[in-house]
Amino acid sequence: MPNFKTGVISEIAESLDGLECVTVKVDEQTRDAINYSSVTGGVKVGDRVVINTTAVDLDLATGGQDFVLWNLERETHSSSSGGHIMKVRYTPYQLDVMAAEAPESVSHNTLAPAVSLDGMPVVACGLHSQIAPAAAMLKLADPDVRIAYLMTDAGCLPMAQSNLVRKMKEKGLIDATVTCGHAFGGDYESVNVFSGLATACEVAAADITIAAMGPGATGTSTALGHSAMEQGQIISAAGALGGRPVATLRVSFADDRPRHRGLSQQTITALRYGAVARCTMAVPDLPVMELTEVMDALIGTGLTEMHDVKIVDSWETTVALEKFGMESVTTMGRSISEDLRFFEAAGAAGMFAGQLLYQTDQ
Repeated sequence: MPNFKTGVISEIAESLDGLECVTVKVDEQTRDAINYSSVTGGVKVGDRVVINTTAVDLDLATGGQDFVLWNLERETHSSSSGGHIMKVRYTPYQLDVMAAEAPESVSHNTLAPAVSLDGMPVVACGLHSQIAPAAAMLKLADPDVRIAYLMTDAGCLPMAQSNLVRKMKEKGLIDATVTCGHAFGGDYESVNVFSGLATACEVAAADITIAAMGPGATGTSTALGHSAMEQGQIISAAGALGGRPVATLRVSFADDRPRHRGLSQQTITALRYGAVARCTMAVPDLPVMELTEVMDALIGTGLTEMHDVKIVDSWETTVALEKFGMESVTTMGRSISEDLRFFEAAGAAGMFAGQLLYQTDQ
C-alpha cells in the first residue's frame, strides 16, 4: 500500500516542460521529489504538499523517487485536454488526453481505416536506454530520416520523466513522440501499441519508429515476470500490421548478473514467447569470442529458427552518439565505455532498420 507524507516545498531545483524537481521538508527531514506540473499544477517555495514516498521507503532503484500528489495551497486545478480518453484509468490519478484516434481528434478520419504500416521498419527495444544508440545510428546514416519514438507503459508513464527523450528531441534525434497505453505526455497520445504504431506512421509521418518503454524496468528473477516481455508484443504488433520489426538485442559483457551476461535471458524469453511474428534480430559484429557466445545463445534457444539473423557492423555507434552530443548516455548506471557492447547492439538495430528502409525488394 502507498505511503503519504505532508511537507513544505523548500526549493525548486529545476523546472522543465511538465515536470518540476523540488525539495520537500517533512518535519526535520528534506526529501527530493518530482512534481508533474502538467497534472497537478505548478508549485512554489513555501507551498504545503502531499507526497507519495512509497518507492523511497522501499529503497527501490527503479522509480525510487517521491512524487507530489497535491498542492494543499490550491483548492482546485483544471487542465482539460479536450479529449475523452482516460489514462491511468479508474485510479485517483486518472487524466484525460486527446488520443489521436479518438472521434474528437483531427486525426480520427486518418486513423479510422488504418490497419497497415506499409512496410515501415519498427525497432523494438527492451530497455529505454537502447533508443539513443538506435536513433543516433539512423541519423548518422541519413540525417533526413524521420524517426518517431513510441513510448509504451511498461515502465515510467509520464513522458516528462525522460531526460533522455528531452535531450534527443533537442538534438534532433527524435522527430515525434507517441505515448500509448497508460503512458502519457507525447506529441501524440494513443490507446494501445497497435494504434500507437499507426499514429507514428500515418499521423507523425515517421519513416521509422523506435518503440520502447519509458525509463525504469521491472524484474522478478523469473523467466516471464519482467517488463522486457513487451518487446515481443511490440514485434507481434508491428508484424501483424505489415511493418518490418527489428529486435534490439540486450547484450552485455559488463553486467555482473549471469542472466544478463552475453545475451540477456530477458531478450531470449521476449523473443521466444512474446514475439509471434517473425522479426530480424540485429546482431552487432563483435569480436570472435563474444560473437560466438551471442550466436550460440540464439541458436541454442531456437531463436534462429523463429526469427532471422543479421550481423551488422555497428562500430560507429560511439561516433554517432558523440556526433549528436549523446556521449553521456548510460544504461544501468554504466557509461558507453563501461558497457560498449550494449550500445553497439542497439546501434546495430538502428543501422539495420535504416538499411531496410531503402531496400526495394521487400
